[in-house]
Amino acid sequence: METVISILHIATAVFIVGPMAILPMTGLRALRSGSGDQVRTLAKSTRIFAWLSLLTFVFGFGAMSMADPKYNLSMTTPWILWSIIAYAIAFVLTMFVVIPQLVKAATEVDAAAAGTKPSGYGIIAASSGIATLLLVAVVVLMIWKP
Repeated sequence: METVISILHIATAVFIVGPMAILPMTGLRALRSGSGDQVRTLAKSTRIFAWLSLLTFVFGFGAMSMADPKYNLSMTTPWILWSIIAYAIAFVLTMFVVIPQLVKAATEVDAAAAGTKPSGYGIIAASSGIATLLLVAVVVLMIWKP
């Protein structure tokens, strides 16, 4: 059962958390092209993937609880704790900064003249970039286990 939970943890990380990190960048490209509908769709997709990413979190706790006792793993194990914190910050940035700004920018694109960059472009780029770097840090911590 431990193997199944570990596979689910890794598979959801790749196929759910990966798109959660990449879709906002695609949204920035759609903003530059002036496609408000596409930006709205990407914001909705990002929201879905962000919520689904909680499955990775749950499977991670399952894998941790089923690990061999000789590893003495718990939430206070430093690499696990830092992974939890980094993921939580990435999730919050995505849900409460990136997605609302994408929706707002989509509305601005629909109302603005062609070629005008929406006001939230920079905050979307910065927040999604930070969230992605935090998720990369989680991957590094999961593999390195310092």
